[in-house]
Amino acid sequence: MGKIMIAFGPVPSRRLGKSLGINMIPPSHCTYSCIYCQLRRTRHMSSTQGHWYDTKDVVEAVAAKLEMAKESGISVDWLSFVPEGEPTLERCIGEQIDGVKSLGVRVAVITNASLLWKSEVRKAIGNADLVSVKIDTVAEQSWKRIARPHGELRLDSVLDGIGRFSCDYDGILLTETMLVAGINDAVEAIISTTDFIKAVKPQKSYIAVPVRPPAETWVKHASEYKVGLTYHLLHESGINTELLVGYEGNEFQHTGNIERDLLSITAVHPMREDAVEEFLKETGGGTVLLDWLLREGKLVENEYGGNRFYLRSLERWE
Repeated sequence: MGKIMIAFGPVPSRRLGKSLGINMIPPSHCTYSCIYCQLRRTRHMSSTQGHWYDTKDVVEAVAAKLEMAKESGISVDWLSFVPEGEPTLERCIGEQIDGVKSLGVRVAVITNASLLWKSEVRKAIGNADLVSVKIDTVAEQSWKRIARPHGELRLDSVLDGIGRFSCDYDGILLTETMLVAGINDAVEAIISTTDFIKAVKPQKSYIAVPVRPPAETWVKHASEYKVGLTYHLLHESGINTELLVGYEGNEFQHTGNIERDLLSITAVHPMREDAVEEFLKETGGGTVLLDWLLREGKLVENEYGGNRFYLRSLERWE
């Protein structure tokens, strides 16, 4: 993957405004294979850290994207480590965070928190300005059904790691909980999960439902009542709580090569059909490029919730 593909966007983020993403993990490398994952089933499950890109290459790629954005008059609110897999699988993520922080933009890490039981991982991401951790459930059976974790992982260790990190971390800590019908949305489960989140004391807690095509087509979002109950339990305890139950908008930004921008964004952020059409229209392109990418197998299309989405083809990429 070329250096420029390490950085993508900026993309509209419901949590971070205009976020320039950092994709420093090879396709489909993760500790989980979540049933609702917008990037399909995980192909390379691992709980062991590896190393793929030198810090120098990551910083150069991000710096190049920032310069393109500046030349295009595009503002960037955050640099976000949100790759095609779990970012903490990169053993040099601490160095990479420090490297891109030197570029003068706030740095965020979006993690499923599965490796925070390792002290070296907690230390490595501790210098990020913001860390978002996933807390979908605190029940073993539900966790195994929704996350489908690597066999070496244990939920009690994962939860302990989140607790330890929350005690030591002095940046902005967010939590995100995805509610899936019939999996983690029983009233008793919601109460247990929200009790744990309260103990973590995040600056903000997000309650989400699937809005893009999930890895498993049978996945359905929880009812409005269950979403509202989760919100109420957290909000009433004094935690700043927000719902992520709608589409984030179409303000995707291009900073150079149209094809490369589109493929780098859809590698980690499936785009709705109207967003792609608007993106191509703003760049002076049309549906010719989209049709060509589909014919060449570089993009695939899926439908979910009555909308069509486009995602970069993993088979062609590998």
